[in-house]
Amino acid sequence: MGFLSRAAFLLGALLALAATVWSQDGCSCEMNKRTTNCSIANGICQCKSIGLDITVNCRTLTSKCLLMKAEVTGLKSGRSQRPAEAYVDNDGIYDPECDAKGNFKPKQCNGTKTCWCVNSAGVRRTDKSDQNITCQEVVRTSWIIIEAKYLDNNAGSGKDSIESTIGKNFKDRYLLDEKHVKVKYVEPLISVHLKQNASEKGNTDVDIADVAYYFEKDVKGDTIFNAEYGMNVASKPLRFENTVIYYVDEKAPEFSMKRLTPGVIAVIVVVVLAIVAGILVLIFTRRKRGKYEKAEVKEMNEMHRELNS
Repeated sequence: MGFLSRAAFLLGALLALAATVWSQDGCSCEMNKRTTNCSIANGICQCKSIGLDITVNCRTLTSKCLLMKAEVTGLKSGRSQRPAEAYVDNDGIYDPECDAKGNFKPKQCNGTKTCWCVNSAGVRRTDKSDQNITCQEVVRTSWIIIEAKYLDNNAGSGKDSIESTIGKNFKDRYLLDEKHVKVKYVEPLISVHLKQNASEKGNTDVDIADVAYYFEKDVKGDTIFNAEYGMNVASKPLRFENTVIYYVDEKAPEFSMKRLTPGVIAVIVVVVLAIVAGILVLIFTRRKRGKYEKAEVKEMNEMHRELNS
């Protein structure tokens, strides 16, 4: 190999190395900004989920468990800044235990050693108990209902156009097969039904629990994507408020009266006592009225006898 050839080879190697270093520095996880230690491997950006040393696939959605773990870790360290409209969901936001695949473990506990069982969406499905509680399996959430008030700034946009746009958004942005999505718009409410049982979910398919979490974060202004959220109808943005998510599991939840707070129980007791008191007052009033009517009849009979005598 001549001098010029060696020089050209070395120059090419240096350029390739420089390109690799630049790519690693510029690598970011498109589908999950809650990641760290990103690098290029075989032309693919690979990153670690914050809070756990688990590599995430940046070409699809990250599991809800890993996302929650990263969120809690970020809040503890001050890494992420809360949006102005953010609020705390005391029963929904916790520091989760995830398995090696990033899925929720069936048993979850908090720092006070209070534990409970969760479904595949990480949502509590039993009463809270101590560490002795037994959670034998992660019950799958096969149906998720998302309800939100639609802020209508799309005058003239038809019902079908709004429903089809939202359905297409779940397919394009969240990678969910359209057969798992049904959208219904009855002014002013949007209802999105996500249905996916275990037999319908392939190894490469996204999970409806992850989709619902990504969507919830999007509409609350705390998107998980590196790209900003935007959904338009007739060139105008779709906006939602008062988003509520309901979970339907393949097995019924196991809640009891213990789930009620002391305040709610106190209100129930007061209402029951008020009803009982009302019934007693009604009974005593009728008894007195009956005695009065009997006395009145007796007096009338005595008056008739006196007139006839």
